[in-house]
Amino acid sequence: MQPRHSEPSTIDRPITSPKPASPKARTAAPNATEKPTAEKSATERPRGERSREKSVEFRLNMPQAKTVAVVGTFNNWDTAKTPMQKDGSNWKANVPLASGRYEYRFVADGQWLSDPNAKESVGNDFGSTNSVLVV
Repeated sequence: MQPRHSEPSTIDRPITSPKPASPKARTAAPNATEKPTAEKSATERPRGERSREKSVEFRLNMPQAKTVAVVGTFNNWDTAKTPMQKDGSNWKANVPLASGRYEYRFVADGQWLSDPNAKESVGNDFGSTNSVLVV
């Protein structure tokens, strides 16, 4: 049996997958000359856009906890990215966030918790709720 592709002139594919297009780009009318752009993360934004970020303080009263982190859509739900610092019986973390709507939770000693002081929450795929913050 002969190999399907015998020429070495195949196209190399990128190792990493491209970022998904922003919701706005997906819903916009297609334009033959325009390609959808991916949303920029906080680290990719130009310096001027970073100045529009607001420092948001997350607080959790859990004096018995050994470690606490805040996770959410702003840090890709990564438990290592935003550890909180103990402040008396509370835990706190300041996170610079651009205007928008964010879902988040706390992780205290490996246990995922919703913010008891959140003004809004939504159901998640795990049978519990995510807290919602609008900046």
